[in-house]
Amino acid sequence: MFDSIVLQLETSTIAGILGIVLLIIIVLWIFASSVKIIREYERVVQFRLGRLTGSKGPGIVLILPIINRLVKVDLRERYLEVPHQTAITKDNAPVDIDFLIYYKVVDASASIVQVQNFTGASVGLATTTLRAVVGDIPLDELLSKREQINSILRTRLDEVTERWGIKVTNVEIREIRPPKDVQDAMVKQMTAERSRRALVTESDGIRESSVLKAEGAKNAAILQAEGQKQSAILVAEGNKQSQVLVADGYAQALGLIFSAAKNIDAKTMALQYLDALKEIGKSPSTKYIFPMEFTSLVSRLKGFVEESTEDKSRVEEDPSPH
Repeated sequence: MFDSIVLQLETSTIAGILGIVLLIIIVLWIFASSVKIIREYERVVQFRLGRLTGSKGPGIVLILPIINRLVKVDLRERYLEVPHQTAITKDNAPVDIDFLIYYKVVDASASIVQVQNFTGASVGLATTTLRAVVGDIPLDELLSKREQINSILRTRLDEVTERWGIKVTNVEIREIRPPKDVQDAMVKQMTAERSRRALVTESDGIRESSVLKAEGAKNAAILQAEGQKQSAILVAEGNKQSQVLVADGYAQALGLIFSAAKNIDAKTMALQYLDALKEIGKSPSTKYIFPMEFTSLVSRLKGFVEESTEDKSRVEEDPSPH
């Protein structure tokens, strides 16, 4: 009997210990379920018995387990990749386009309550909006105006996603693939355009080279003309100074001759005439022309001879020294 009592006590003790452990586990579970740590870039949308009570976070959030249910929402900017979509342009050219949608949640509660599957809804909305936008644009403008198309897509998507508490920040078209025949035509057009630009560049180079050569020839001719002008001026100045010096020399010579001529008497002139006649006599000519003054010269010579004879006879008559 004593053994049975001991066994009952041991069984009750074990049961008590297990109950305490179970109670501790329940308390810990309730505590862990009641305390949530929310990161800075997260928010939690709280539902209490199915009713929305708002969003909370960041930091520590206390809730009532079983009664409250939390849904986490990431507020960081994310992107959604839209695969290749075929659209028809305004000029009936089929093109394949893929693009990226960048978005972020601005209202955590609306992003949970207003839309069930934002990714699927955004892809469907983006594809229909893309076809509508591309259908109003010709192919040439579609290839050259990507920024404008991105802006139109972003604006139209943002108008719809705004009521979902989501902001579309940007839309980027990654690739546009026109049909094969259009690509071949574009390659040929690009090749022709490059050839045209090369010819234009070459023509511009030749034209500029010709202009530079003409300018150089013009400047060389101007410099040559200036040089010839300066040379002519210097030659003229030299000739002028040379002629002035020659004239001064002649003037000085004539002055000296004139000064010497003033001192020449009649006898010297007569002797010069006689020397001239002597030279004339040496000439083989048979005819001589004498000036009218020759007769006066002869009379002067006669007078000079008579005077010299008288002087000689006077010296002979009076030989005494003076």
